[in-house]
Amino acid sequence: MSPALHRLIPLLAALLLAGRGAGAELSAEAGAQHVAFPDPRLTVSGLAWFKEESPVLRRLPTRLQASFPSKVWSLAAAPSGGRIRFSTDSLTVGVVAQSTPGTTPVHVTAIAQSGFDLYVDGVYTGSVAPDAKGEIRHQWTVGTEARLREITLYLPMGRAIAVKEFILAAGAVVQPPRPFALAKPVVYYGSSITQGIAASNPGAIYQAQLSRWLNVDFVNLGFSGNGFGEPALASAVAEVEASCYVFDYWANPSTAVYRDTLPKFIEILRAKHPLTPIIVTGPYYNPSEELPGEAGARQIEKRVVAREFVAARRAAGDAQIFHVDGLEMISKAQADGLVDGRHANSLGFYFCARGLEPHLRRALGFPPLVTPRN
Repeated sequence: MSPALHRLIPLLAALLLAGRGAGAELSAEAGAQHVAFPDPRLTVSGLAWFKEESPVLRRLPTRLQASFPSKVWSLAAAPSGGRIRFSTDSLTVGVVAQSTPGTTPVHVTAIAQSGFDLYVDGVYTGSVAPDAKGEIRHQWTVGTEARLREITLYLPMGRAIAVKEFILAAGAVVQPPRPFALAKPVVYYGSSITQGIAASNPGAIYQAQLSRWLNVDFVNLGFSGNGFGEPALASAVAEVEASCYVFDYWANPSTAVYRDTLPKFIEILRAKHPLTPIIVTGPYYNPSEELPGEAGARQIEKRVVAREFVAARRAAGDAQIFHVDGLEMISKAQADGLVDGRHANSLGFYFCARGLEPHLRRALGFPPLVTPRN
């Protein structure tokens, strides 16, 4: 073993432990500040109906439950894309929470499914997953000198969770975070890909990456295996005032269902939001399209449906609807961004974010990137 590699091994081990949030017990500091959740100083972002659902962290409103397919309602209990944000000068941030029990799919990490990510001033700091009883009692060190830092706790993408309290240093300042660049969020509707299935951790989903790059809030309404474009979901999406709507629900429906539902979905949305930008993405690369027969054709067909639908809408006068070829998000050359030949892994979500970013910038009226991201 080379001397350089020998010196690197302890650092790698420390990073792995930090990423898992290992060994960070809650402080027993006398007088530590316990901030019960919810609290007006703690801003909940990404959960459009939180004001009426509080303290439950859920992605759809209870008053509309009867209109949704039961599977969609069940999936809405997982607060994917939800974040708890605040500013503090505390040098430590602790959290106490309780996750619901359940199994974790083989292509999903326990952190992504039911744990948290912590970002400090927009930089990843660490993650934690529940213990065998579903409990989280964890503390991160977030700095060495007292100054205000912006804290973002990314909520799990695959399982319901109840946040009980945050624990900060005695006497620490706690106040709301800085505002986003836009008053309204970007709202995403889609399938398991949209929900974030197979990202390594909650903050790695493509919407979260774009949110950090652009300083724009987002709402994640992706439902694993259940993105079928039902009118009830279109009506729910239309309730959310957005700066832009992004639809990438191509993964679940058949070509015929996708062709039938996409126009109806957009019409419901346009009835309430005639001028808000809409982005429709086509399928990204999937190895199945290399196969003969229906399995291969379906992916290619839906790519055509998305492109032709948007072209027809624009020709009819809807200048605020845009098409993004999914191959700009994950191409064949980027197939190592897939975890199971279907779902994006964290690298794949980076590819998705990078491919979507210039189109989202244009839709939002942001200046283009001077230098493309590498």
